[in-house]
This record gives sequence, C-alpha cells and structure tokens, in this order.
Amino acid sequence: MILTARRAVTAFAAIAVPASLVLAGPAATASPGGAHPHPGFTVRQIVNGTKLHHHYTVSGVRKTEPLAQPDNLTRFGNFLFAAFQNGVGSQGEPSSDGNTDSTIVAFTPSGHVIRQWDIKGKCDGLTADPVLRRLIVTVNEDANSSLYTIDPLARTGGIQHYAYNRPLPHNGGTDAISIIGGQILISASAPGTTGAPAPQPTYPAVYTVVLGANHVATVTPLFRDEAHATVANTGTSRGKPVKLALVDPDSNFAVPWGGPRFAGDFEVTSQSDKQQIYAQMNNGALRLRVLNLSQSVDDTAWVTGDGQLFATDHDGDTIDRVNGDFEAGSIFTAVTPCDAGNAPATCPAPGFPPNYLGMLGPWTGHVSRVTLSGPRLEPQGLLFLPAGR
Repeated sequence: MILTARRAVTAFAAIAVPASLVLAGPAATASPGGAHPHPGFTVRQIVNGTKLHHHYTVSGVRKTEPLAQPDNLTRFGNFLFAAFQNGVGSQGEPSSDGNTDSTIVAFTPSGHVIRQWDIKGKCDGLTADPVLRRLIVTVNEDANSSLYTIDPLARTGGIQHYAYNRPLPHNGGTDAISIIGGQILISASAPGTTGAPAPQPTYPAVYTVVLGANHVATVTPLFRDEAHATVANTGTSRGKPVKLALVDPDSNFAVPWGGPRFAGDFEVTSQSDKQQIYAQMNNGALRLRVLNLSQSVDDTAWVTGDGQLFATDHDGDTIDRVNGDFEAGSIFTAVTPCDAGNAPATCPAPGFPPNYLGMLGPWTGHVSRVTLSGPRLEPQGLLFLPAGR
C-alpha cells in the first residue's frame, strides 16, 4: 500500500545521509585471485511491480497500469529506491499502451513500499546525492536524454527537470550515475545512436555534470571511448598500454575503499565490450585501467562485510533480496550474456543463457556463477547494503 504524502514525508524525515555514501579512508590491499563464491545464498522477492500501480494519461484519457521492468537501485538514508521503466522506449518512445512515464519507488529493506514518483522518459540511471540531498535520475539512454532531481522529503512535487546545455557530443543518451568527491559522473551511453557509429575518438565515455541555474545541466567529458589505458588483468599483458574502443558505456560505480582492488576508483562497465574501465583520479590526473571480463555484465556490487544484496529482476518485474554469508572483498555482478557484442540476435540461445548472479575476480576478470536457492533470479540492477546501515 502506498502511504499518503504526509505519512511518507514523516517517514522520510528520519533520513540521515550516511558517511558510507561519501568515499573516504585508506585503500585496502588484497592478493591476486579475488574472492570465491560460497553456497548458501537465498533469494526472496520483496517488491512485486504487478502489485503496484501508477496513473498516466493518453489522449485525455486517464489510465492505470501495474509497474514493470525495474532497473537501477540506490540508497538514501534508511530507504532504498528503484526505477521501474514501465515499457518506455530507450529514446522515450511510448510503451505499447501509450505510457511515457517511469516510476521511482521508495521502499524499506524489508520491502515495505513508502512512496512513488512518475517522471517522463525511460529511467536508466538513479543515484542519491548526499550533498544535494536529492535523487538524481537520467532518462532515455539511447537519445533524447535529460535528467531529473527528486527531493524525497518534499510533501508535494519535489521533482525538477534539467536539460543538458548542448547536444550530447557522443550522439547517444545518458545512463548510470555516481558521485565521487562531490562530482556527478554519468555514463555516455549508446554512442553513435544518432551519428557515426562508435567508437569514435571524439565521443566521450563519461561526463562530469554540473547542475546549474535555469534547470540546465552542463556536461564536460571525463574521458573518451578511444582513451588510452593499461591492461589490469594478471598475466603477460598486465600493464600493457592499449587504446580503448568502447561501444557501450553503461553501468558505473564508485568502488569503496574496502574493495580488494581498485579501491576508491570510479568504475565504468562497457557491457557489450565485456570490459570494465577503472579511473583513478588524483589531483586532476586521470589514470585508466581496463579489466577484460569473461562475460558481459551490468551492475556490480562490492561487499564490505556482513549485509544483504538487493537485485532488480527486469523481466520478472520484481525486486529481490539475497541473504547469505557475505565475505568482505567479494564482488557480485549481474551477468548479461545476451548483451555481449557477440550474442546472437535471438537470445537466450545455446552458450548465451538468461541473466544470472555472478562473482567477479578483480585480478583475472573471470566471472563465475553464484549458487542460489529460492525463486529464480535474473538480475540487472544490484545494490549491497552493509549490516547496521
């Protein structure tokens, strides 16, 4: 049941932005090899989109439909937030029933839904900014992109829409969002949708974004699709300089200082390329390392100790919680074989199964399947919530 605005705001008034949302502290070290998967992880479905609804209007007719296609997850204070895409197209096209709105849902870790907001477009990026005390949401990852901020404490409204200050130079859209050192970093997704095909030396892979006056968001490239990096995988190629050729910058994440490797780095996943790019930013200098993966992946979650892992099942319309014996230094990832560049047009297919939960070796790039019990889980968005937070 959705709470009224007054009751929801009262609940949100208890929000205290945790220090864990701001990266700080000394870097941790670990030996090569990374963590290994353990049995005993149990899945529980805690939010079902088919039991939630939103309202929209088509040609003057008010309609209601269930929520569908959850994607990104974020945390703000004591609450979690998920974006339901509701069938909207990647350039903002209406769904088959005419809907053009995504829905952001606030809920507790136990799955109690608190409040929800509709925004126009397909939401593919969602994060919480602890300084602004707002959610930041990007829409339309292929083209016609823009962003919103949402104030979860506002009794009514609280939604602000921002247009980018210029046509995006990578000729695509915007996707995942991370906050590092007060900077808003957004993936430049689907490069070349409306221009020359990627990769191109002029196409940015990531933007730094500043929210300015008059609802304008100013974008500045952080690095480009053909930037130079060094190989991070162990072996004879480790440290070898390479030129990137990214065609699918997608998810991103601020690696926690407790990570087994790349601690404090900004990570960008190029999904179809089966690569993760790690950007180390020190005093204005940018160092890039590329980890080649054995599988295509979407969201990645770094485990810092005891806690719970939350996942969106995009095609199942659910948000699931994974409980188990989490080991600090483990890296979980949503494995997406059908999003690999070499996946067949009809997928799933032999050798290209549906999404599954995997564990990533940060030194080798090898992705292994995690054993799960409980309902079937085909994850897309991931979020690890440490115990006691």
